[in-house]
Amino acid sequence: MVAILLTGFSSGLPLALSWGTLQAWMKAENVDITVVGLVSLVGWPYTVKFLWSPLMDRYSPPFLGRRRGWILLTQGALALSLVALGFSKPSEFPFMTALVAVFVAFFSASQDIVVDAYRTVLVEKSEVGQASSMYIIGYRVGYLISTGGALVMASYIPWKWVYVSMALLIGFCMIGTLFMPVPVTNAKPPQSIKDAVWLPFVDFFKRTGSLEIIAFITLYKLDTNIAQALLTPFLMDMQFSLTDIGVVKNSLGLFATIAGTLIAGRYMTRLGIKKSLWIFGAVQGFSGLAFMALAHLGHNYPMLVVATILEFLCGGMGTVAYSGFILSICNKRFSATQYALLTSLMALTRTIGISPAGYLQKFVGWEMYFFISVIVMVPGLIFLFRYDRWEAPNEDAVAY
Repeated sequence: MVAILLTGFSSGLPLALSWGTLQAWMKAENVDITVVGLVSLVGWPYTVKFLWSPLMDRYSPPFLGRRRGWILLTQGALALSLVALGFSKPSEFPFMTALVAVFVAFFSASQDIVVDAYRTVLVEKSEVGQASSMYIIGYRVGYLISTGGALVMASYIPWKWVYVSMALLIGFCMIGTLFMPVPVTNAKPPQSIKDAVWLPFVDFFKRTGSLEIIAFITLYKLDTNIAQALLTPFLMDMQFSLTDIGVVKNSLGLFATIAGTLIAGRYMTRLGIKKSLWIFGAVQGFSGLAFMALAHLGHNYPMLVVATILEFLCGGMGTVAYSGFILSICNKRFSATQYALLTSLMALTRTIGISPAGYLQKFVGWEMYFFISVIVMVPGLIFLFRYDRWEAPNEDAVAY
């Protein structure tokens, strides 16, 4: 669990450094706002990471084994690229800074691939809930340090040393990687690039209910994604100040998420994956009613606190069950590729799936918008009636 917490921290730390935090640095350097806006495009490696994930299934570094070896390599490359980004000059060469940021995003996405794969082979089925909880907590803490922590540091030291400090934290994670436990599995890795690319798809789609699994993964978190998609504009419409939003939504929301993951991790072991998906899925869906009540009441600070705690607490619980389910259905032979593909479906829902949210809100208003966010939990839960048909992966098969 300590190893999983550490890998979660290492995955969460770099995300904002090539995006939101970098935009803050460029803005502070008076870079043109049009260029600052384009920085969001450097995150494309996160959405297409499945393209090179088969290489990490097929090949094994000559040290530390297939999973830990790749983790160490990607962390080393990530640390070096963060140092390079820190010593870039966004005010003079903004596009060169953006190019280096692409490398940061690439190595960060590559680390995510192998960290997820490592978790699938390390964790026993009875530990899925705790493992998902620990990973999410580590990820959130890393993300907090690279956002709020980095901005605070930048008030006292030059930006380049902020990025060097973040690289040193990745270096600390590299030391931890050397001592992480070695996963034990009988699953044989792919024997060729063709197998690494083709067999993960064959393995997944030969299972009973594979299309249902895809539909379920796409829909399960749609309710939370819709509820949170326009949360900041909603709170501003309710006449809350930016300070209120920052303190309650970002700070209190973070602690509520961590609390939700701890609660879910504790009880998921007892409940099992299926019951956890049912219970936590329903809880995360109904939590949207709290923001519906806030929309009805208007500017009401106590209700803001209650709604935020409920939304992020319950959303954290649902995320643990969701992540645990994906962890349990990946074949350990192809865990890097399959996990990358399935999490790409998650990203698809979070981006393209909620892109019409603004049009929906404009048409129905805030109260009905949050009511709809509750209703859309139903399709995902309906698929759970088919859960018992979904086959477990055949871990030891050599070929199909």
